[in-house]
Amino acid sequence: MELSGKKVAVLVENLYEDLELWYPVYRLREAGADVKLVGPRVDTFKSKHGYPAEADLAADQATAASFDAVIIPGGYAPDVMRRSKPLVDFVRQAVTTDRVVAAICHAGWMLASAGVIKGRRVTGYYSIKDDLVNAGALYEDCKVVRDGNLITSRMPADLPDFCREIVRALAETPVSSR
Repeated sequence: MELSGKKVAVLVENLYEDLELWYPVYRLREAGADVKLVGPRVDTFKSKHGYPAEADLAADQATAASFDAVIIPGGYAPDVMRRSKPLVDFVRQAVTTDRVVAAICHAGWMLASAGVIKGRRVTGYYSIKDDLVNAGALYEDCKVVRDGNLITSRMPADLPDFCREIVRALAETPVSSR
């Protein structure tokens, strides 16, 4: 399988957008990646529509170096996630150690809170454009924007392009030494 040996962390918190969490999880598992849900604590979190997702690891138990990629789903969850220092530190660590980091919809809030988008090309849901720009990002209204190891998308309708770019980026990078 094209992503065999790759480890991916998908962040989870209450009020996540169902499709933006589960579509990448299943797409990457289908491609052979080992996908773990990472939350602020090991617990069950509910989506905007009440669908449960159980975190495999707490952010303070995980290190970005243990993963090849980190995916941040949107919904209202990123606004809650960015209140967790361990989750914000995890994202910052992933970006600064050149892991693939992918954020969709409102997940740009986590990138802004981690302080990792100044001078970087990004996209996100139109309502957070000002937040991204105020954090120093160069906003583009596109289905998917890739700037080095950073991949961003706008909304659930962009998920096919978003996941295709994540798979492409992971296939280009060597398996991390864990």
